[in-house]
Amino acid sequence: MTRRTDEGLIPNMKNIALALLLSIAGLAAGCGGHNLFSAPVGVNLHAQSGDVSSGTITQDKLITNQSGNPYSTFLANARAKFGKDPSDVGVGGLTLFLGAGSTGVTKLEQVFTGQVDVLFLIPASGNSFSVGHVVNPTGTGPVNLNVDFDSTKLLGSDHLALMAGNFRVVIRGSAAGGFASQNADADLQNTFTFNAAQ
Repeated sequence: MTRRTDEGLIPNMKNIALALLLSIAGLAAGCGGHNLFSAPVGVNLHAQSGDVSSGTITQDKLITNQSGNPYSTFLANARAKFGKDPSDVGVGGLTLFLGAGSTGVTKLEQVFTGQVDVLFLIPASGNSFSVGHVVNPTGTGPVNLNVDFDSTKLLGSDHLALMAGNFRVVIRGSAAGGFASQNADADLQNTFTFNAAQ
C-alpha cells in the first residue's frame, strides 16, 4: 500500500490552482478584447394625420439632421475613447415614446396598430435594414422594441454610410383607426442605445 505525503500533494494542488487562474485570466482577456462605447441617441419623428397613405404611416429623417446631431457626438466620443475611429456600430436597445408635443393623440395605440418597424435606410444604395419592431404599442411609453439590427449585414458602402451617419431613420406601421381623420400630430421619440466597437 502506497502512501501520498503532504509534500507531494501540496505542490500539485498549487500547480493546478495556478493553471486555473491562468485559464480564467485568459478568458477574461478574451471577453474584454472588444472594447465598447455605448450612449443613447434620440431621434424625433413626427407623424401627422395627413401622412397616412393606404392605411400606413411612414416617416423618416437623416440621423445627422436631428437637433444637436447626437449621432455625430456619439461617434466623436467613441473616437476620443478609442484613440481612433470605431470599427463598427451596433444597436443595444431601442425605445419608442409619444412626446408631450403631440396633438390630437395621447397614447401610442391612437397612432399605430399592429406591428411598428424602425429601419435604417441608406440613401446612396437604397438598401434598408431592420433595427427593431414592436407589436401593438400602448400608452405613452417608453416602449421597448425588439432589436433586430445586425451590422454584419451592412457591407461595403452601406457599412461606410453607417459609420459616417449617412443614413435615414425610418418608422413605419399601420395607422390606428381614426388617426387619418383626427388632424393629429404624433411626436415619436426614438431612443437608440448605440454601441461602438473598437
